[in-house]
Amino acid sequence: MHPLGIFEAEMIFPHPAGSIRLIVEFVVMKNFTSQHFILGNDYLNIYSIDINSHQDRYFTIEENKKQKFAFPLEKREIMVIRQVKNVIKDKFVSDKLIEAQISHEVDIILNGARPYPPPLRRPAYPASPRAREALESHINELIKLGVLRKIGHNEEVEVTTPVIITWHNDKSRMVSDFRALNTYTNPERFPIPRIHETLTQLSKARFISSMDALKGFHQNFLTPHARKLLRIISHCGIYEYLRMPFGIKNAPSHYQRMMNTIVPHELSEGWLIIYIYYIIICLETWQLHLERVSLVLKKILQVNIKISLKKCYFGFHELKALGHVVSGLSLGVDKNKVAAVLLKQMPQNKKEMMSFLGFSNYYRQHLKDFAIHSRTFYRICDQQTVF
Repeated sequence: MHPLGIFEAEMIFPHPAGSIRLIVEFVVMKNFTSQHFILGNDYLNIYSIDINSHQDRYFTIEENKKQKFAFPLEKREIMVIRQVKNVIKDKFVSDKLIEAQISHEVDIILNGARPYPPPLRRPAYPASPRAREALESHINELIKLGVLRKIGHNEEVEVTTPVIITWHNDKSRMVSDFRALNTYTNPERFPIPRIHETLTQLSKARFISSMDALKGFHQNFLTPHARKLLRIISHCGIYEYLRMPFGIKNAPSHYQRMMNTIVPHELSEGWLIIYIYYIIICLETWQLHLERVSLVLKKILQVNIKISLKKCYFGFHELKALGHVVSGLSLGVDKNKVAAVLLKQMPQNKKEMMSFLGFSNYYRQHLKDFAIHSRTFYRICDQQTVF
């Protein structure tokens, strides 16, 4: 395909909850059999289409849809990237999680004495036939991954947490309702980096790469004591988590502590950012960038932490990270996040208003006079105020 150029146009998308206005980028193609044709990013991913333009804006998605580059690369540079990938490709995906070689086990300390209070002993939630089938599938998968084990009939059980199935775009997700357990859990004080302060490290970066740890928190092991507190219950029976689950209090702090112990020297140099299980590498020169990407990957993979290859982006000038569009020149807002909020109805109660304010506060540095404009909304959320 031969593009004639790239242009941006302001588009209005009507919606019952309120139309949204977005800037959309179009690529004009030459010698297409159809007179008019628009290709979305999903189409480009599915059919592995390469696009080049005379403006040197360029990306490649190969047939395996696993390599993505955001700028023109020389053949030698592409070969280096592929060599790095080939050396470590076996470490990216695995049907069964391998035991990490880093000695960091997660414990849970409750602020109450035994016997545990009744709220920590919960029955299973009722589930529809469809939800039951999905639960069985998720539980079997976690058992195969070494994340769960079934409790024996003669084992004493003091704490049980019910699970539910949530649906999004016809895909199911198993969620453990740890609200009661979190209420009685003492807080972990290990600091999580501030996102806005962290992203300022990208101010001089020309090349940015990002990676995501596979299965996230499941790569953290649990102490025997913590396992007894992290037992879930459903119509299938009672199961015990062997690895840290999503949704428990202090999970981000525990994971951040583990990641920081793997690459402490690299973090101190300022070119590496780790936000929980999200890894960003940012440097000014391509050669140094390649060397540091290889170094970080080897250190992480040495302790058997798996990386999700489909969430890896190498050598971008600009990419989406932590809800922002980041580059060495600017820090912007992810338009998809904004669009999702614009499609929502106006807040109908205090809970919805607090949710909206939480989103707005996340992007407050992009909103002029945010403190002044939000003051009235915060007053509405006051306990003494009638909504």
